[in-house]
Amino acid sequence: MTDPNLPPTAKDVQAFCKRTWWMFLIGGIASLIFGILAFAKPGIALLVLGLWFAIYLLVDGVFNLVGALTHRDKDGWWLAAIMGALGMLIGGYLLAVPPVSMVAFVYTVAFFAMVAGITMVGLGWKIRQETTREWVLYLNGALSILFALLLFFRIELGGLTLVYLVAFWAVVFGLLRIVFALKARSLVRELAGVGSD
Repeated sequence: MTDPNLPPTAKDVQAFCKRTWWMFLIGGIASLIFGILAFAKPGIALLVLGLWFAIYLLVDGVFNLVGALTHRDKDGWWLAAIMGALGMLIGGYLLAVPPVSMVAFVYTVAFFAMVAGITMVGLGWKIRQETTREWVLYLNGALSILFALLLFFRIELGGLTLVYLVAFWAVVFGLLRIVFALKARSLVRELAGVGSD
């Protein structure tokens, strides 16, 4: 439970970190695995790459949506819900209708990266008053937005180059989410210590 001795904004941040750190951890691990697989097998069929990405989105989306819906009483829950629902929709679509071209796959990745980046920046803004750890979310969001813009405007790049770009983004995105998850978990303990003073 959230410490009642904390000021209101700190209680909100503590509650946010308590309910979301594991979502960031699981999503980060899923993203990292996808990126490593894409790096390891860059020349695989587009169908397989699309399926890997779809599975990553579904895993991440399910945990984000479930975590958000079970904490609807907290401010900002809808940001995680949007990201979760979007991941599930895109992941489900890619499983039902695998990408028929590299262009279709890249636009799908770029669209998700853009929305995910904007959501990360929004989450960082939500917790900025009580922690300096929001820079991880800002960095993650900014890199995702820049990555999405790069894909949108450089779609003419070769297939392998695009695969490597997607893999690099997935690895960085995943690592930063894992870093934030661990920082959010430690912040809960720090705030609990402050509240018990």
